[in-house]
Amino acid sequence: MKTAVVTGAGSGIGQAIALKLAAEGNHLAILDFNTEAAQSTADIIRKAGGSADIIQCDVSSTESVEAAFTQLERVDILVNNAGIASIGNVETCTPDELDKIYQVNVKGIYHCCHFGIPKMLANGGGVILNLASIASKVGILDRFAYSMSKGAAHAMTLSVARDYVDKGIRCNCICPARVLTPFVEGYLEKNYSEEERPKMKQTLSEYQPIGRMGTPEEIGDLAAFLCSDKASFITGSAYDIDGGVTLLR
Repeated sequence: MKTAVVTGAGSGIGQAIALKLAAEGNHLAILDFNTEAAQSTADIIRKAGGSADIIQCDVSSTESVEAAFTQLERVDILVNNAGIASIGNVETCTPDELDKIYQVNVKGIYHCCHFGIPKMLANGGGVILNLASIASKVGILDRFAYSMSKGAAHAMTLSVARDYVDKGIRCNCICPARVLTPFVEGYLEKNYSEEERPKMKQTLSEYQPIGRMGTPEEIGDLAAFLCSDKASFITGSAYDIDGGVTLLR
């Protein structure tokens, strides 16, 4: 049985990816700062007959990630999903905000690859999947720090793919547009009145030419494919899953 490590799998896209990988017979190692959320994902997996472990981990901390990977006997699949959002342009983005986004969204990927790849090499190879964004390819209004981090995720994907292409490790990334997750629902609830929310939700949906936001399950399906042996000839690729956003840019 392969071991799949998924960061930030307590909810949303990360949870959907973890559930898909578990359904395909992988043992899940759920790395999440929020152990209660991680436990809910593990419970779903176990009730469905799968196996899962929870490891509390702050991907922004070198020591925390090193300690987490020390607990793992092997790593066959690594999904770098954990990330945070940021709104604002270069003027409104503070140095502290930029550092915070960098620590989680960029250094988090570095940390997990840094400590995960040696374990992959020890077992003959593996698969890495990074969660990037259409923000790594197109300009999005008021997403300066976030776009910086997702551009880095894309670039790191290419670098890792190139460095390990002859060592049995594949590395790809996914570039979603807006996905209807608990985070988006929380954003709407926090920033808009009950009367305003339906209109704003429709605006967010119409940003995608296809007319709606994506679902975590759709991202999970693509992720599971790219992490499977069916995608054994794919590395160094950035997959758009965006309802046509980049098509019209």
